Amino acid sequence: MLRIVPYYAAALALLYVYLSFRVIQVRRSAKQAIGNGGVADLERRARVHANFAEYVPFALVLLAMAELRGAWAPLLHGLCLLLVAGRCTHAWGVPRTPEDFRFRIRDMMATFAALICAAVLILATRRRPASGGRRPSAGGRATRARLTGRIRASARP
Repeated sequence: MLRIVPYYAAALALLYVYLSFRVIQVRRSAKQAIGNGGVADLERRARVHANFAEYVPFALVLLAMAELRGAWAPLLHGLCLLLVAGRCTHAWGVPRTPEDFRFRIRDMMATFAALICAAVLILATRRRPASGGRRPSAGGRATRARLTGRIRASARP
């Protein structure tokens, strides 16, 4: 069961919607429905939004797989935070004019680190059985059979 990644996915979904509204805002002011029409601000904001859509879903899938395979929770939190921080710095730094390339470099390093570490974590983590490695006891099966028999017996006219 996923207990960690969904919260970060939800936070990133909100960031994605925020980035969408930033693109819409510039599209309206520039009266540009499709393409960028040579508007530099629109091009930058659209690329930030598109870059987010290109990397984040794949990273979240990898992180969710790592969690399902039983990855260590603190490491998973760290990778998720790294992804969120990278995407936030990208959203803040790239639309600036003139652009401060330090933000772009830090963002891509954070995003690639989260992707690579999640992939390695999946390969390195041994999958834990869904039942926690325990089989149901004979007593548990017998109790279930007795209850099922009572239900069937009470259903007869």
